Amino acid sequence: MEEQDEKTQRPGPLAVIGSVVAAAFGVQSSRNRERDFTHGRFRNYAITAIIFVGVFIATVFSIVKMVLS
Repeated sequence: MEEQDEKTQRPGPLAVIGSVVAAAFGVQSSRNRERDFTHGRFRNYAITAIIFVGVFIATVFSIVKMVLS
């Protein structure tokens, strides 16, 4: 019963963030990928991915600027 409930629940915010980060680095597990495509909403992943990319670019830019100064 628990296993069935786990499969039918939508991924929470932390699961979405974890999936986006794992996918960005290419280490997403097939189990999580299956959960994301089956029960996740595209909008949640798209918004999270856009925010992640923005933070990633800002971090890399800041590090490069700090190293060059």
